[in-house]
Amino acid sequence: MDTDKLGEAAAAHPPEAEKRRGVAAPGAATVLVLVALPLMLVSYFFGDLAADTVVRLHRFKESSLSSSSPAAAADRLLGGLLSPEFDEASCLSRYEASSRWKPSPFRVSPYLVERLRRYEANHRRCGPGTARYRDAVARLRSGDGDGDAECRYVVWLPIQGLGNRMLSLVSTFLYALLTGRVVLVHEPPEMEGLFCEPFPGTSWLLPPDFPYKGGFSAASNESYVNMLKNGVVRHDGDGGALPPYVYLHLEQIHLRLQNHTFCEEDHRVLDRFNWMVLRSDSYFAVALFLVPAYRAELDRMFPAKGSVFHHLGRYLFHPGNRAWGIVERFYDGYLAGADERLGIQVRIVPQMAVPFDVMYEQILRCTREHGLLPQVTSTSESAGGRPPPPPTATATKVKAVLVVSLKREYYDKLHGAYYTNATASGEVVAVYQPSHDGDQHTEARAHNERALAEIYLLSFSDAVVTTAWSTFGYVAHALAGVRPWQLAPLDWGKMRADVACARPASVEPCLHSPPPLVCRARRDRDPAAHLPFLRHCEDVPAGLKLFD
Repeated sequence: MDTDKLGEAAAAHPPEAEKRRGVAAPGAATVLVLVALPLMLVSYFFGDLAADTVVRLHRFKESSLSSSSPAAAADRLLGGLLSPEFDEASCLSRYEASSRWKPSPFRVSPYLVERLRRYEANHRRCGPGTARYRDAVARLRSGDGDGDAECRYVVWLPIQGLGNRMLSLVSTFLYALLTGRVVLVHEPPEMEGLFCEPFPGTSWLLPPDFPYKGGFSAASNESYVNMLKNGVVRHDGDGGALPPYVYLHLEQIHLRLQNHTFCEEDHRVLDRFNWMVLRSDSYFAVALFLVPAYRAELDRMFPAKGSVFHHLGRYLFHPGNRAWGIVERFYDGYLAGADERLGIQVRIVPQMAVPFDVMYEQILRCTREHGLLPQVTSTSESAGGRPPPPPTATATKVKAVLVVSLKREYYDKLHGAYYTNATASGEVVAVYQPSHDGDQHTEARAHNERALAEIYLLSFSDAVVTTAWSTFGYVAHALAGVRPWQLAPLDWGKMRADVACARPASVEPCLHSPPPLVCRARRDRDPAAHLPFLRHCEDVPAGLKLFD
């Protein structure tokens, strides 16, 4: 986010909103702004100082907030999900995000908390820098894949955009929890510093000298499916000596994952490998519920099936201080003072680009049919051509609308409508957009920082409108624990969606590409017809999602 964009957002403040903010007597928040303003200006013009600025601002905030303030009263440990064993200044978002989220609709299972603490202890024992890790890598390099090992690993490789990466990383961590593995994350340059370390006293980052982190595909000889096909491994265990590692390819192909990836007999074979390299673009956590051997453990960790990503995402992902600085400055500057916050996320896929006018009309239908945004009344229609008098400051309700899109046209038109016209309800609607990069640039770290910041800004909304099929939107509303109003896919024959938007059954993301369950029986079953906690996704009819 640059200074030009901040200037545009500041200019978007309606006079009524500014007047309303001036009514209150100066208090801790006002003093905080006056003290913080010079630091914020320095951070805007000298980006390398941004993280240090946020740390200093945070320390001032701590001394300014009383113990009775909402921030102090918030559940900083998220019901026990988070460990208190961290230096707070090294990752400000870890304990601060809870003060901006709505209360979670899901209780945290004590058993999940227990499993997370056990995982953290195992990661400290086996993680990078330990003697056990060095011994495991030495065995890997020597080609020794046989025998039980004290520590076992799953190496996560990134692919696709940030939303896909966050979905697949939560899924990989859940797999590690179920199988007693340590998850190691390959962090390419575009992800450096994007997230804080999630486990106390250790690191989840794959050391740079790890030998196997590139060149994998569905055709790789190391792929489990190809090993099975070529007789290198067998379900009966008679395949001979195991290779030193296995590659599990969980990237969707024509909206399907490969066969032999979520059958119980295949997971028994996979469990024999001490090292696994995994690459995925999908929320395959859903598919883990298809493996009967994992079901009892999953039931204990997640009594509410719709809470999987909500809890694990909040546990794992904490924006680094640079990204969190963007979140803090924008939220505190433009969103915090509103009575209500509405997030609108628009994702236009280039391969099937919905025309702007069609998508904008659908957004208006959705927000007005469901009372998310008020109707506008042209000011020229009032008696004598004069605008109606503004409501009194005590009666004015301010709604902040956060538009998140790579394109700026949606912000421009929506902002123009509410800036130049009064609303029929009398409330003030202020529209903001943090950035508009035009195109997706997953290869650029600054782009990913802005994307992560906007995911979190969306997750702080009271209500959210998201785009069908969007993994970015899935992550935002699942972190929030809010069922979104999901814009329906377009009927291309009519160039219109009959229903503008609908609310899905749960906050869980959709697995776009479920695995076939042919397994060793020669028929493919529809798990949604057999498992009471699964149904097909509202936006992707062939997809699967968890619900209660």
